[in-house]
Amino acid sequence: MASTIQALPTEVVYLITAGEVIDSLASVVRELAENSLDAGATRIVIYLWPQHWRIRVADNGCGMNLEDLQQAATAHSTSKIRSSDDLWKINSLGFRGEALHSLTTLADLEILSRPADSNLGWRVAYGDDGKALEVEATAIAPGTVVTVSNLFGNCPSRRQGLPSATQQMKAVQATIHQIALCHPQVTWQLWQNDRVWFTISPAATTGKLLPQILPQVRQGDLQELKLQLPHPPNSALSTQHSALNLVVGLPDRCHRHRPDWVRIAINGRMVKSPEIEQTIFSAFHRTLPRDRYPICLLHLEISPDQINWNRNPAKTEIYLNELNYWQEQITQAIDQALRIDAANFPEAVHTTRVSKLLKAAEEKSGYNFNPKPETTQHSLKAVAQVSNTYIVAEHSGGMWLVEQHIAHERVLYEQICDNWQLLPVEPAIILYQLSSAQVSQLQRIGLEIETFGEQLWAVRNIPALLQQREDCAEAILELSWGGDLQAAQVAVACRSAIRNGTPLNIQEMQTLLDQWQRTRNPRTCPHGRPIYLSLEESALARFFRRHWVIGKSHGI
Repeated sequence: MASTIQALPTEVVYLITAGEVIDSLASVVRELAENSLDAGATRIVIYLWPQHWRIRVADNGCGMNLEDLQQAATAHSTSKIRSSDDLWKINSLGFRGEALHSLTTLADLEILSRPADSNLGWRVAYGDDGKALEVEATAIAPGTVVTVSNLFGNCPSRRQGLPSATQQMKAVQATIHQIALCHPQVTWQLWQNDRVWFTISPAATTGKLLPQILPQVRQGDLQELKLQLPHPPNSALSTQHSALNLVVGLPDRCHRHRPDWVRIAINGRMVKSPEIEQTIFSAFHRTLPRDRYPICLLHLEISPDQINWNRNPAKTEIYLNELNYWQEQITQAIDQALRIDAANFPEAVHTTRVSKLLKAAEEKSGYNFNPKPETTQHSLKAVAQVSNTYIVAEHSGGMWLVEQHIAHERVLYEQICDNWQLLPVEPAIILYQLSSAQVSQLQRIGLEIETFGEQLWAVRNIPALLQQREDCAEAILELSWGGDLQAAQVAVACRSAIRNGTPLNIQEMQTLLDQWQRTRNPRTCPHGRPIYLSLEESALARFFRRHWVIGKSHGI
C-alpha cells in the first residue's frame, strides 16, 4: 500500500503558519501597530486602501538600522526574545517573530526606517521568503514606515472569505480603539482612501481618553482608580508590586444594553478572560437596572512570570497564574471605586437635565464635594425633608437630595446580605391556594412550609426583618413568585424600607444618612435606581451669578 503521508511544500507551510496571525486587514494593523509601540512610538499614522488591499503604518519610534532591516522579515526572527526562558519574561507586545515574515508570504512588503541617532535611512523590499530583495538609502524622518501591498494576492479564496470592506474597516477601528485604551499617551491618526478617517488625541489616563471612543459617556460619568498591589503571596517575586488600573462607569450614571464594554487588559494588551469578566459582573451585581451591564475597563500590570501568553497565536487569550488572588483584588478595587468618600470623588458632570438649575449644576459638580480628609459618617448634615420623600443634606461643598426609601433599601439590603436570618414564628403564617411552584420557591430560599389543610399552607419561619410587620403574609406571598435568594433579599429590603411619604425628624434623617454613607455601593439601590442628586456650591454660584461685580450687575 502506497504511503499517503507526505511533507507539505514550503509555500504551503508558510501559508498555514501565516494564517495563525494574519487573517484580515485588522490583524495586519494590529501586528504593525504593536511593533510601533514596542519601538517606543508616541505618534502612529495608519493609511488604508481597503479596495486595493494596501496598508501603511508610519511611526516615530526608535527605528532600525540596515542590519536589522535585512533580518526583520526572516522566519522566526525577533529582537524581543532569545531563549525559552524569555517566554516567561515577556514585556513587549510582539515577540513571536512571525508577523513580518508572514506578511512576506501573503503580500508585498516594504519597510523604510531610520534610527534616531543616524542621519541616513534605508528602504528594503522583501521577497516571499522574507529575504531582502531591494536595498537603497532613502530620506526619512526618524522612525519606521511599513507598507503592505496586495494582501492575500496569492490567496484569492481567502479574500473571498473575508467580510465586506465596510465590516473590515469597523474591525480595524475596533482594533485601534482597544490598543489606544491600553496606551492612552499615544497619538493616532487613521486615513482611508487618502482622507482622514478618525484621530485619537493622547490623554493622561485611560479614563480621560474613553470619551473620545465612547462619546455618550462623559468624564464625570466615570470613576478611575489606580492601585499598587503586592505580588501574589505564592510568587517567587513577592518583593515586587503590581498595578491595577480601573475605569468604571458609575452605575447611577451610565450602563449598557449589552456586555460589550467590560474590557480586560494585561501588560498593554486587551485579552479575553471569561473568569475575570465574570468577577467584574459579580462585583456590579445589584447596582444596575435589570438587563443592563456595566462599563468597566480593567488594566493589570503584573510580572511576566504570572502570565502564559502562548494560549493563542494572536495573544488574545492567556493563562493567568494565581487567578483567585487577582479576582479578589479586582473585586475589592471595584467596591472601592463605587463607594462615596473623600478619596475617590472625581470632578463630575451630571447627566440629568431637569430645569435650568440642574443644567447649571451639570457644568461642574455632580458628585464632587471635595470634603476634608475625614470619615464620611457625618460629612452630610440633614437639614430638611421635602414632600416627606427627599432628605435635604448639607455638606462643605453644596447640597444633596437623597431619596429616603431607596437609600434605606440599600442599607437594609446590605445588612440582609451580610446577616441573612430566618427566625421561627408562632403562630405560623397561613397562606391560601399556593401552587406547587410557589411552594418550591419558598423552600428554595429556606422557608419551612407544610400543608395545613385543604388549599392551606403553614409557614414556620420567616426572614428576621419581616417578623414585626403586619403585612408579613403579603410579603411571603411576594417571595413565592420566583427569583433566587438575592432576589428574595432585595424584595425583603424593599418592603421593609421607609416608605416615601413618611415624615422623619432631623435625627431620623441623620441616622439614615450616616448608615447609607457606610454602605458598600451607595450610588444606586439594588434595583439600579440612583439614590441621590448633588448640587455643588460652584454650580449654585454660577446659576445665581454670584461672580458678577456688584454695581455692574445692577446696570450702574
